[in-house]
Amino acid sequence: MLKKSFLAVLTLLMLTALMLTACGNKKDEMSAEEKQKIIDDGTVGFEMNGGKITKAENIPADEEKAIIAAFNEYIAAFNSNEIDRYMQTISKNPKGFNYEEDKKYTSEVFKQSDVKRDAKDTTIIKYNANEAQVHSNLTVHLVQTKTNVKHESAGQQVTVFVKEDGRWKVTSVFYMDDTKSSTGK
Repeated sequence: MLKKSFLAVLTLLMLTALMLTACGNKKDEMSAEEKQKIIDDGTVGFEMNGGKITKAENIPADEEKAIIAAFNEYIAAFNSNEIDRYMQTISKNPKGFNYEEDKKYTSEVFKQSDVKRDAKDTTIIKYNANEAQVHSNLTVHLVQTKTNVKHESAGQQVTVFVKEDGRWKVTSVFYMDDTKSSTGK
């Protein structure tokens, strides 16, 4: 029984990590060095100002509204466990993961668990006409339906959006676990 619980917990931790960073493809997967270079170059990152997240100042009001609406739909679609609705929030040509693999993986997550994401303090930290980065404090609540094992984790996420056919779509996700995780029955 202990072995089964340990395996369930380990599986849930791996599911959560994969789910938050999207499903990687060996061909598209970024190495730690590549991710660090992106952060160092300022392509994506956590803009901190005295310990606080700094909102981008150059966002037109209508674009800010559209980006926040796209982020909220991304979270709501995931929480609804509706794979087609969720995939409508994802870029057809994402960076850092494969669209079809993400669809397959997310479908399996929906079948095997009850999972919800709660996003708080959502802030657009970088913006240009074709790309926006949205920072949020994210808590994931996951219950594996077969074993009823529960897992909760919290961290910071930067969700990168691109304009695709005039709409904002998720192209990559960067997650930093704040190590406030708990697992148990």
